[in-house]
Amino acid sequence: MTRRLPTNHDVILLYAGAGNVWNEEHAFSPYDADNLPTKTAEKYGHRDNEGRRYQLDNLINPNPNRPNLTYEFLGVTRVWRWTRERMQAAYDAGLVVQPAPGRVPRFKRYLDEQRGMPLDDVWTDIPPINSQAAERLGYPTQKPLALLERVIRLSTKPGDLILDPFCGCGTAIEAAQNLGRGWIGIDVTVLAIDVVERRLHRMKLKKKVDYEVEGIPRDLDAAQRLFDEDPHDFQLWALTMVDGQPRDGGKRGADRGVDGLIYYQDDAKMILPTIVSVKGGRNIHADIIRDLVGTMHSQDAKLGVLVSLHEPTRAMTRAARDAGSVEAFNKLRPRVQILTIKDLFLGKKPNLPPVHDIISAAAASRRASARRVPKPPTSDEIRLSPSFKYPIPGGLQLDAQRTLTLHEPLLEFQHEKRPRKRKRKSR
Repeated sequence: MTRRLPTNHDVILLYAGAGNVWNEEHAFSPYDADNLPTKTAEKYGHRDNEGRRYQLDNLINPNPNRPNLTYEFLGVTRVWRWTRERMQAAYDAGLVVQPAPGRVPRFKRYLDEQRGMPLDDVWTDIPPINSQAAERLGYPTQKPLALLERVIRLSTKPGDLILDPFCGCGTAIEAAQNLGRGWIGIDVTVLAIDVVERRLHRMKLKKKVDYEVEGIPRDLDAAQRLFDEDPHDFQLWALTMVDGQPRDGGKRGADRGVDGLIYYQDDAKMILPTIVSVKGGRNIHADIIRDLVGTMHSQDAKLGVLVSLHEPTRAMTRAARDAGSVEAFNKLRPRVQILTIKDLFLGKKPNLPPVHDIISAAAASRRASARRVPKPPTSDEIRLSPSFKYPIPGGLQLDAQRTLTLHEPLLEFQHEKRPRKRKRKSR
C-alpha cells in the first residue's frame, strides 16, 4: 500500500477578471424523482392524479401592512402575496387549493417546476467515461461531454469564445458548438486534429465553411518540411490521410514494422486490421515491400498499405504486384498497395472494404465486446478458483474438469456402477 490516499477526483480552477459571467440558473441539477433526498421527498409528499409531486406552500404576505393586498378569498381574509386577479387565475388553473372549508388557501408548488438541487463543489451526478460509454474514443484523459457543457453553461454566454489549448479529442469543442459558442482548439499532435475533424464532420460541419484547420500540410512542400522537422509527426499525419490509427496510440519507439492500422469490415462482419507502413525518406527500395509482406504474415493480416512521400521504384511496384490479390468484402483487392502523398492529396484512398475511423472503430469495439460470449473456464482457472471447486454430485461436469489429472481434488467423484443380478424365478 502506498503512503498516500488515492486521488479519485479532479479540481477545476477558475480564473476571472472584472465582468466575468456566472449563470446562476445553471447552478442546479434536476431532481431525480426515484432518488430524492429524504427532506425533499417529505417536503413534496403530495401527488396529483398524474403522479407529479408537489407541496402546499404559504400564500400569506410576510408584510402585514399591505392594504392593496388585503382582501377576502374563499371566505378567508388575509394579507396575500398576490393581487386578487392573480389569485383567482391561479385558483381557476387548479394551483390554489383550500385543504378544508374555512382553512387558509395554499399554493400547489410542483417539484418538477423547481430549479433542482443546488450544485456544490463536488459533482457526482456526471459519470466518468467507462469502457462501454457511447462517447468513449480511447483517450485516457477524455472527459464526459456533459461535464464540459456544464462548465461552459455556468461561465459563458451564447456567442462567447471558448479556447481549449489542449483540445485532445475535441470534447470542449463539441460542447461549445452545441451551446452556440465560438471556439478555438489547439493541439500539438496531428492525430488529435484528425479526431476533432472527424468529430466535427459527424456534427454536419464542413471544413472551410464552418471551421478552418491551420498547421497541417496542404501540399508536398509542407509535407516534406514536416518530415524534415519531425519524422514521427509526419508518420502520424500520413496515417490520418488513409484513415489509419497509430500503433500504441502514437507513442515513439520501435514499431516492429507496424506504423499504424486501418480497421475494415470483412465478409464475416468482423473488424480486421490492415498493416500500414509509412516512409518519408528518399532511400526506398523493394526490400521495404518484402518487409511489409513479412509483417503481414506475422500479424496474420490479409492486406497491407505502404504510404510514401516519394514515388516508388519500379522494383517496389513489381514486388507489390507479385504479392498477389486477396478477396475481401466480396471483391478481389491487391494484397499490398502503394500510395504516395501526392496520390492522397489528389483524393485517392486505399482499395479496402468499408473502413472504420477512430470514432466508428471505438463504437464497433463496444458493440463487439457487448456481444462477446465468455469462454468456459480452463483447468487452471478452476484450480485457482477460491470457491465451488468441487462439482455437485449428479450435476453436469465441465470439460475442463475432465482434463485434470487423477491426483487433482477437483474431479467429480465417480461412483462405480455394479451390474444388477437378476433373480431367478422358482418354478
